[in-house]
Amino acid sequence: MRTVAIITALIGLALTIVPSFFVFLGHISWGDHAQLMFIGMILWFIFAPIGMKSRKPSAENRKK
Repeated sequence: MRTVAIITALIGLALTIVPSFFVFLGHISWGDHAQLMFIGMILWFIFAPIGMKSRKPSAENRKK
């Protein structure tokens, strides 16, 4: 689950960065840019905290 969350968060992050370059190059319209960035923002803010949660250390890895 954590790996899926990290991958989904990175896709969301890419959707907030990459569309700006496409608008600059004239490949997509401003409306498409706004929609892609909104979707990316939602993905990032939902899945990044899940992916960044630290794993609970196992009994043998705990420092005493």
